[in-house]
Parts: sequence; structure tokens; C-alpha cells
Amino acid sequence: MQTTEMVIVNEFCMHHHIDMAFINALKDAGLIEVYTTGEQLCVVQEELPRLEKMLRLYEMDINLEGIETITYLLQRMNELQQKVNALNNRLQLYENEELQ
Repeated sequence: MQTTEMVIVNEFCMHHHIDMAFINALKDAGLIEVYTTGEQLCVVQEELPRLEKMLRLYEMDINLEGIETITYLLQRMNELQQKVNALNNRLQLYENEELQ
């Protein structure tokens, strides 16, 4: 199993001046995964950018359901953009073959 860097949730909350209840609400909604190491709750370091985006939405007074919807739509938009890029690459291959 690959080792990953973990960030202690309590330190994240103290750094960003937020209540632990926000993290618990995100966890309960299935928006983030929280792991227990020893007696401390942690998140994977790679998830910090997503978590910080959700925090900024929360600071703009967007409720949990809104954060969940926005997060889903952003993820879907990224997936669709990747598909568009892949299709453009395939199209360029066919166009290049026609020119030869």
C-alpha cells in the first residue's frame, strides 16, 4: 500500500478558524473522507485543495446542500472537459491522417 501524507483535521480547523462541526458535516454528507490515526482525525493531503474550496463556499454563506451541488457540478464539468480534450485529440489524429 502506498503511503500518503495526512493532515490533522484539528490543526486544519485551527489554521482556518473554523469549527470541527463543518468537517463533520462534510464527512457525513460524503464530501470528504476522514481517517483516524491514533486518536486524531486526519484527511489526505491531496484532498486539501477540494476541502479549501468547500471552505470558501461555506464562508460565502452557502449551505451544505449548496456546497454539495456545486462540488458535484464542478466535478462533472471537469470530467466533461477531459472528454472534450480526449475527443479533440482523436479528431486531430484523423485530420492529420487525411493530410498525409
